[in-house]
Amino acid sequence: MGVGEAILLGLVQGLTEFLPVSSSAHLRIVGELIGSADPGAAFTAITQLGTETAVILYFRRDIVRIVAAWWHALRGAYGTDWRSRAGMPPGEARDHDALMAWYIAIGSLPIVVLGLLFQDAIESTFRNLWIVALMLAGFGLFLGWADKVGAKRRTLEELEGRDALQFGGWQALALIPGVSRSGGTITGGLLMGYTREAAARYSFLLAIPAVFGSGLFQLAKSVDEFGKAGTPSFGATLIATLVAFFVGYLVIIVFLKIVSTFSYKPFVWYRLGLAALVAILLITNVLEPNAATTAVGS
Repeated sequence: MGVGEAILLGLVQGLTEFLPVSSSAHLRIVGELIGSADPGAAFTAITQLGTETAVILYFRRDIVRIVAAWWHALRGAYGTDWRSRAGMPPGEARDHDALMAWYIAIGSLPIVVLGLLFQDAIESTFRNLWIVALMLAGFGLFLGWADKVGAKRRTLEELEGRDALQFGGWQALALIPGVSRSGGTITGGLLMGYTREAAARYSFLLAIPAVFGSGLFQLAKSVDEFGKAGTPSFGATLIATLVAFFVGYLVIIVFLKIVSTFSYKPFVWYRLGLAALVAILLITNVLEPNAATTAVGS
């Protein structure tokens, strides 16, 4: 993988990570079209560290406030019983920031468990382009339906533990390229009655532990593979990650403004168009369903 290809894949990652269009699907498709084959699950996970760092930068004040409130409650500021330490002191108003920390932890459980259980399939079977095309189209229609029927009334202050777990289950669907991490989480949020903005903001916060956990795990597992024949070099991976960070930060700003005003219909049509294009390229043998991977650690 050359510098130009690394920049292009970093650009793709940054542009698509936060939109409900599946960044992993785009890296899978674009990587093969430019002749680098499938960048692989490891390369995808590592470059996502760049976009997730952009999330931390953008939401830094929220994150600091949430962590401070969580520690404040945990050390017994509201009382020593478990409800008080969780941010729900009996007879007093709930500390939403302290609870948010717990809800992010609860929501992260499904993707951690399923990611470990299906690791081999995630890195191989699920990356079949026919599966990717099916998920792009099928889940795109599902997103459009959820956006149409969702009540869009609930805010994040109304978030409960059972909702956090459901959000986590929807996020875990993104282990299949073509679903989209934000798309899955937002779809679940809309079906639970949350506003577009609330579902989007929670999807950003919920992704932090999952993406960093996955990216750092793949980085540690692949550290001895960088530079070997058939694998991207550390330099190429780093370049892609840095590009993804800068582009991703700009996308967050624009996306949160868009979802506050417009529907998800343009993303639905885009997903359907991309799925159709992939199917045509597969039928004409321009793309191979199970192309050889050049992923780090593959």
